[in-house]
Amino acid sequence: MADRQLRTVLEGGGFFEGPRWHEGTWWVSDFYRHTVSRVAPDGAETVVVEVEQQPSGLGWLPDGSLVVVSMKDHRVLRHADGSVSTYADVTEHCGGHLNDLIVDAQGHVFVGDFGFDLMGGGAAATASLKRIGPDGSVSVAAEELQFPNGAVITPDGGTLVVGETLGNRYTAFDLGADGSLTNRRVWAALGPEVTGTTVDEVLGQLVVAPDGCTLDAEGRIWAADAVGGRVVRVAEGGQIVDEVAAPAGLGVYACMLGGDDGRTLLMCCAPDFYEHNRAPVREAVLVATEVDVPHAGRP
Repeated sequence: MADRQLRTVLEGGGFFEGPRWHEGTWWVSDFYRHTVSRVAPDGAETVVVEVEQQPSGLGWLPDGSLVVVSMKDHRVLRHADGSVSTYADVTEHCGGHLNDLIVDAQGHVFVGDFGFDLMGGGAAATASLKRIGPDGSVSVAAEELQFPNGAVITPDGGTLVVGETLGNRYTAFDLGADGSLTNRRVWAALGPEVTGTTVDEVLGQLVVAPDGCTLDAEGRIWAADAVGGRVVRVAEGGQIVDEVAAPAGLGVYACMLGGDDGRTLLMCCAPDFYEHNRAPVREAVLVATEVDVPHAGRP
């Protein structure tokens, strides 16, 4: 594993999530400052939109408008021309907070949810991956996923791979031009099958908890390991071929490849992910390092 130097890009966050590289700048959500910001490579931050009910996943529709998850009220918002509107309400398909999303080339939005009350210690349950069509219609694209979270789409647009944070795995689907997900299979097994009904039982069985992630040009996925204090580079099948440790005392909960050459790996770091710990303080940081293989695919 390479020894890499980390540099701090931005400090003072509540809990950073959903990092993206778009039009020459970083974009990131902050759960507990309730903001979506652009962050220049030199760390200059510009708040673009505020989301009262907690922002998470970010993406862009074919018309260039921003879509952002509003977690606690289960909505996907659309930001365009300085105004914010509800793009879709997916409450009927949610068992917990809405979370990360990804947008395909045709404008289908795929978004997962926690499946249960993670912060309140509710019984662990599976969740679905929701699909929002270009016309705003909502349907369930896949069911029985163990905390569907960060996802990538291959450069040819034909495969969607989603991390199951509480499942020790990545699951792949063939992605149709109509937004259909078929041919479900395990893309990478990162640990044994997870069982149990309590959060503590499930967390205790996790080898790698794939959180926010990004795809590179060799078809490997850089994944934040939400229980390991690191990002790991995962090959199809499950082999970990590289990793980068977070700064001491911090976990990593999302990552993204970007920069002008696609080789900058941005990491969203914080001491933990629990709302009661993170919301009152500003200890989250964005850190970055350089890798050899550039970004590919979506997001």
